[in-house]
Amino acid sequence: MELADVERIGAGDHHLAVVATTRGDGSVQASVVNAGVLRHPVAGDQVVAFVTYGRAKLANLRRRPRATVVFRAGWEWVAVEGRCDLVGPDDPFDGFEPSGLPALMRSVFTAAGGTHPDWSEFDRVMRVDRRAAVLVHPDRVYANPA
Repeated sequence: MELADVERIGAGDHHLAVVATTRGDGSVQASVVNAGVLRHPVAGDQVVAFVTYGRAKLANLRRRPRATVVFRAGWEWVAVEGRCDLVGPDDPFDGFEPSGLPALMRSVFTAAGGTHPDWSEFDRVMRVDRRAAVLVHPDRVYANPA
């Protein structure tokens, strides 16, 4: 499996994905997000990305920066596991200029199949909610048999 397969399967169901993070007690916290594939804004490699403001997800990722993201379309699914970089107003990232945050959030949103009629309003909500981009490096990619 490759990230091209992730994109194909993700597009098959509105880029909806289940994200799993690990709580401090070792249990799994899961939620549904829209996610997509794009180039890392600093490293340049392809990553799976989503935007979140979820306190549980962000708290877990700040302490244990690894996640699993699972996309499905029908009975076909693909999982991406990896370390995460967080980029946001409360999560500065070395080599990333904070002024580029609105463009990064837009890029993640569109990679996840999103469109917006008013990008200024989109930028405002991202800023007010203090949302962060989560960039998952694909350390492991696997799927059900074809």
